[in-house]
Amino acid sequence: MRAARSRSTTNYDLTGRPMAIIKSQKKRNLTNEKRRQRNVAVRARVKTYIKRVETAIEGSEAKQIDEALKAALSEIDVAERKGVYHKNNAARKKSRLHRRAEKAKAS
Repeated sequence: MRAARSRSTTNYDLTGRPMAIIKSQKKRNLTNEKRRQRNVAVRARVKTYIKRVETAIEGSEAKQIDEALKAALSEIDVAERKGVYHKNNAARKKSRLHRRAEKAKAS
């Protein structure tokens, strides 16, 4: 009597994660990774511009706040157009940023 063989159909990559066997899924995984990398980069860029607005608010110079705010709002719009942020998420970010900037300029 022979011992039963384990018929695991799951392949694993070097990190131990399951790896696709089907060709179309391999392609899909590549595109997903490309999109993920792009999304990470776009989100990081938006965060950088938001931080620039926050540092301008700390400085309390209206001209710097306006310039930083304009650039940040533009970057958020770009992220929304690329599909990185949902339109409501982008609107909320812009609204909160704009409100903080106006409050800082008023004081």
